[in-house]
Amino acid sequence: MVLTLQPGALGLDDLRAIHQGGVQLALDPAAWAAVQASAEVVRQAAEGDAPVYGVNTGFGKLASTRIGKDELATLQHNLIRSHCVGVGAPLSPAVLRLMLATKAASLARGHSGVRREVVQCLLDAFNAGLVPYVPSQGSVGASGDLAPLAHMTLALMGVGEMLVDGERRPAAPVLEAAGLAPLELRAKEGLALINGTQTSTALALVGLLRFDEVFASAIVSGALSLDAARGSDGPFDPRIHEVRGQPGQIETAAAYRQLLIGSAIRQSHREHDDRVQDPYCLRCQPQVMGACLDQARHVRDVLLREANAVTDNPLVFMLGAEDADAGPSPVDATEPALPGRGRRPPGGEAAAGRFGGGQVLSGGNFHAEPVALAADALACAIAEVGAIAERRIAMLIDATVSRLPPFLTAHAGLNSGYMIAHVTAAALASENKSLAHPASVDSLPTSANQEDHVSMATFGARRLGNMLDNTAHIVGIELLAAAQGIDFLRPLASSPPLEAVHALLRRHCPAMPNDHYLAPDIEHAFALVNAGALGQLLQQHTGLRVLG
Repeated sequence: MVLTLQPGALGLDDLRAIHQGGVQLALDPAAWAAVQASAEVVRQAAEGDAPVYGVNTGFGKLASTRIGKDELATLQHNLIRSHCVGVGAPLSPAVLRLMLATKAASLARGHSGVRREVVQCLLDAFNAGLVPYVPSQGSVGASGDLAPLAHMTLALMGVGEMLVDGERRPAAPVLEAAGLAPLELRAKEGLALINGTQTSTALALVGLLRFDEVFASAIVSGALSLDAARGSDGPFDPRIHEVRGQPGQIETAAAYRQLLIGSAIRQSHREHDDRVQDPYCLRCQPQVMGACLDQARHVRDVLLREANAVTDNPLVFMLGAEDADAGPSPVDATEPALPGRGRRPPGGEAAAGRFGGGQVLSGGNFHAEPVALAADALACAIAEVGAIAERRIAMLIDATVSRLPPFLTAHAGLNSGYMIAHVTAAALASENKSLAHPASVDSLPTSANQEDHVSMATFGARRLGNMLDNTAHIVGIELLAAAQGIDFLRPLASSPPLEAVHALLRRHCPAMPNDHYLAPDIEHAFALVNAGALGQLLQQHTGLRVLG
């Protein structure tokens, strides 16, 4: 399947397809004109005498250093080599697919001043299935994801490394085998490739797409736990949630109601049940899960904007006739004098950063604060989904609350049942609490204090994978515990959708009348949580789509 990239208009389904792989990328032909126009502006700037950051100057703290015209290509190559300083395990192929695609889409918006060949190189590498070797650590998420994007670029230049079947290989022969020429950089192109938030955005998108499945599975496991504990569906009454007005809460309450329709277990205790209220882990599921749903959708919106954004620096803007005749911009004309430097010249092309039909402006779109804050919000949601699921496991094994056999085993004492499975869930929930500490509130200045506030978005997004593993394991353990609880209530049956979940789990995870080797069951349940089958079931029976 060929996916045509519309620069600035990538949707979530496009990004999901890129993440999953199996697609080829093409660029909307209408985009090439803007790419070529901005490249011409940079070419004229490179041939001129005025200093333009990243074109004929050094970088960061060295921005005041002028570079001769005969060294501009060397400047870009040195930039890439010197910035390849990442450490740690390599980023996954899925992350690299998103990095290549979103970088191509960003450059193709025509504000980065790169030639057509640069964008095409990214598309060709993606379509050839190439996976640049990119260490996962070393970015602070400001001035872009410099180190990881530099490693990606160096591989495309034939100097770095590629991953082939999980093994590191020199990039040059891998490019040759794919029929691709190494990328040759010209003025500004190296900077455009490594300035940007594509690594942190890709990592956060991978986390968001995984959260879709884990969240859906947690809704299902929570409903199964409620029926196993013979809880009440009264707290899911739509009137309760409508008067609060939180959209995620309203939707999740409706989902729980739909999942429980037709449960003989629920009907069996509508009368003569002396319990007045269920524990919060059952009763407040719509409030907790709904809030997490709202957070995830906010994160979706932020990341969609960022995946479509132009985040390198400086940027090129084409001028209309009225702009070209207007002279220097007000900001240039009124800029105050700087100590030892005087006032910027009030006129002339260089003063306004104008070259030919365009203007080069320096800003800070490479600062990944939007991604950092979004990743922190998603981290809190992931932790909360796991935290309330862990509480439901604790409730199920506590006979005084669930009124099921202690630790979900008929012969407690001789058997330990789910006692230690809960300990694992508690350990993972606690670990997530530490990992959920916001990355965005930390900052260390870099580049001799020129880059004095950074986002830490890359780590903030990267840790989402570990947190999702933890929460998916917790939800998997809950599925096992809840299914065991349902078994104790036979011959009563749960609702049709929850009985389908029970049967799906039992294909690989048998009931546990006596203690057995439980770790493989947990891994099978973990795989079920991540596989998407429970999300499909949830959508089929309730209409709830987590990310829309």
